[in-house]
Amino acid sequence: MSDRAIRSLEFLERSASTARVLNLSHVAKLHGHTQAWREQPLFQTPGLNRALLIKHRLRRNETDLFRGSRRVGTKILLPIDSRELKAGGRYVFFNQINHLAILKEVFGITPDHPDYRTLKLIDDLPSLDPFLLREQLQRGGITPAACYFAISEGDMQKMLRFVEGEITPLVQLSLGGAKASSNSVGRMAAKILSNASGDRMDSLGEVLRLSPEEYDEGIFCWKGFLYFKWTLGSMTEDLVGVMTKVASIKAIGPMDQDAKEYISRGRDVVGKLIRKARSDTRETLQIYDTAYAGLTQDGDPLIFREFLLKAPSLFNRLGEQLGAIQHVVSFWKFRFGPNSPAPTAPELMDIFMDFETSLQGRSEAT
Repeated sequence: MSDRAIRSLEFLERSASTARVLNLSHVAKLHGHTQAWREQPLFQTPGLNRALLIKHRLRRNETDLFRGSRRVGTKILLPIDSRELKAGGRYVFFNQINHLAILKEVFGITPDHPDYRTLKLIDDLPSLDPFLLREQLQRGGITPAACYFAISEGDMQKMLRFVEGEITPLVQLSLGGAKASSNSVGRMAAKILSNASGDRMDSLGEVLRLSPEEYDEGIFCWKGFLYFKWTLGSMTEDLVGVMTKVASIKAIGPMDQDAKEYISRGRDVVGKLIRKARSDTRETLQIYDTAYAGLTQDGDPLIFREFLLKAPSLFNRLGEQLGAIQHVVSFWKFRFGPNSPAPTAPELMDIFMDFETSLQGRSEAT
């Protein structure tokens, strides 16, 4: 591996999980002594349960690894020696052309293994956001220990209140325009967030004339839209702060002219890419807002029905867009928290390269 790849691997290995990276090695170091981690692992295969899973924006030379067209791959990265990361690492993309042979050789996993099914569920997600990851696995009947999902009870309560505000017009519509009680709103919000069925939710599917499969998938993606909308709003202040710091951060230590020029360029490029990703995310969320207003304000269920039918593809697009922003914000807060040392030039260059790759579209990637 190159020096840069080794530095990146070392940095990834000691970093916390983000919407782009699920660091199972870090989870094992923090919680490996607990009964929950031992009895409710995410993966049954020990090596896989200490790997790093990365939602990787595919470069042009990597798209040929897959039979179909895709923009993001799920990279399974395993350090050769966790005690000496300079030895490098090996990886495989889930669902790449020869992934079955590699997974069997490295982990002993075949398509009928429970861990393969777990990997498939993870690969179907556009990001590794802990809320969506937990919901996706629960839909598949998989319930790992809570330590794999960095979701605080406070955040769950904040999101519940946000969802209650969002769905109040829908509850009022179901009551014939009568004012909805807080209990009615709370019950429906809880059903949406738990993906539980119920008379009121089932009746919505009947009104929209959706098959049970279409309805279940649409509701899951609707939940994702609600969560993404809350997430974008809740991290606005942090995002602005990161953009400000990206524009002004300086490296310490020796630096040649090429490094100076790259860092200067990186500040500008990363800032522009963050602003574009935020704008694209808002545009995608607007599709949902328009459809929901058509249902609750204009009384036209067809536009919301069309949204639910298109929601899976929109959900993937939104997840990629917002997942990249979440990764930038959470990684920056992790690396540059209070009293954190200033970065060296090589480290700052690596961070800017990572952010560029995460934020840019495939058509722009090089």
